[in-house]
Amino acid sequence: MTEILQSIPRTPLPFDLPVRALKPVTYGVMHLIVAISVAYALTQNWKAALAIGLIEPAVQTFAYAFHERAWSRSGV
Repeated sequence: MTEILQSIPRTPLPFDLPVRALKPVTYGVMHLIVAISVAYALTQNWKAALAIGLIEPAVQTFAYAFHERAWSRSGV
């Protein structure tokens, strides 16, 4: 496996985005894919899965912000 990963050419990104900014972007894409996949597995309906999969990450973003604020106020 290591040989395969090392054989992949390392080219600069085609745009001027710092590499550390790439991690949250790829995580966001992964989150969307997982949310839509789970919603589809439960509903067997692509329209519902897309709706749930797109709404859930948006709601989760706000929930995370409130969660972080509560923890920062708790003094823990």
